[in-house]
Amino acid sequence: MSELSHVSEAGDVRMVDVGGKPVSRRRAVARGVVQMAPATAMRLHSLPKGDALVVAQLAGIMAVKRTSELIPLCHPLPLSHVDVSLSVGDASVEIVATVEAVAPTGVEMEALTAVSVAALTVYDMAKAIDKGMIVTDVALLEKTKEAI
Repeated sequence: MSELSHVSEAGDVRMVDVGGKPVSRRRAVARGVVQMAPATAMRLHSLPKGDALVVAQLAGIMAVKRTSELIPLCHPLPLSHVDVSLSVGDASVEIVATVEAVAPTGVEMEALTAVSVAALTVYDMAKAIDKGMIVTDVALLEKTKEAI
């Protein structure tokens, strides 16, 4: 188990000590998709609960800031940039989140959390009119570290 940074040699979970790591400019980009009926995609701006895209964008941004509270072994990070964008297709919404920080550890969990929460928010906003939606393809697209 030693190759897993969150697991000790004895098998105990732990928060990784990043205190000795150099501070770097970190960036991560994640993506996810909510598949839905074409009629649902056309109505996302005017649902009974409001504009699903605006609410989901805000939810994704808020989720980034709370990642360390949601995922037990994540470090709280000094975020420098967060962007959550939603694009409506014929029968889907694509969500892309970009997160940046200057820190000793990466921001991929924050980007993935943003996409996941934004997707769940679209689902919540539209579930009254579409019972067949599917959240899919949540993935990390890019992770970079630049020395400063």
